[in-house]
Amino acid sequence: MAQTDIDTLDKKILGLIVNDARKPFLEVARECNVSGAAIHQRIQKLTSAGVIKGSEFVLDSEKIGYETCAYMGIYLKNPEQFPDVAAELSKIPEVVECHYTTGKYDLFVKIYAKNNQHLLSIIHDKLQALGLARTETLISFKEIFRRHLPILED
Repeated sequence: MAQTDIDTLDKKILGLIVNDARKPFLEVARECNVSGAAIHQRIQKLTSAGVIKGSEFVLDSEKIGYETCAYMGIYLKNPEQFPDVAAELSKIPEVVECHYTTGKYDLFVKIYAKNNQHLLSIIHDKLQALGLARTETLISFKEIFRRHLPILED
């Protein structure tokens, strides 16, 4: 996929909003020395181009009852299963990310569960039913940090 052309103002806007999607456009405009309408137009342009995919609230998984975070490498019996397995994984609410990968695994997913017993239930009741060859699971003890990608300079 081709990189979208973004100029210095776009980069400055992205740098200001990436860590706080609720930052008011007028505040961004003041920091960029342009009008609020110009910021609104730029953000619309970046959204239409797919540079900005949306905004979100980030929840603390433990505070909403999900104490276990796991990463799972999935081996498929047959590569033709990719679309069907991906579609079925998207129906499991605890699976929050799914990636096609190179290397060891065919798919790599991130799962949140209430606890280890719930994770075991997800594996046995929901994932094994997909007819996978096998899986490998890594449990995350704690997320140390998460960050957004830096905005590349020219």
